[in-house]
Amino acid sequence: MKTLAEYLDNLENDTRMTLFKSTGPGGQHKNKTESAVRLQHLPTGLMVTAVESRSQSKNKKVAWERLILKLEKEFKPKTPRVPTKLPGRVREYRLKMKKKRSQLKIQRKKPDRNDQAFCVVRS
Repeated sequence: MKTLAEYLDNLENDTRMTLFKSTGPGGQHKNKTESAVRLQHLPTGLMVTAVESRSQSKNKKVAWERLILKLEKEFKPKTPRVPTKLPGRVREYRLKMKKKRSQLKIQRKKPDRNDQAFCVVRS
């Protein structure tokens, strides 16, 4: 896998730029000109768009900045989650409830045939 620096070196060559008509407020100028910009980074498949401005050059600038930020975010090392420890009272309460639940289950069981309390002695 390539590093971020290698991707940034060839960024312009590895990116496909598409211009399209933007929609929304901005009047006839925005509706008739292809001022919106979509950049697709071919090696990674990342895609960004910029449609905020009526100016194509401003949208290009914004799209390139977004693509670089997205690549940096993609290659940023993820920090592993550190699980938190349970407080002592919570651990004790859980164990108490487990014990209580197990006692209920034991009481619900059918009595064992071999148990002496169950056996009836006939003489």
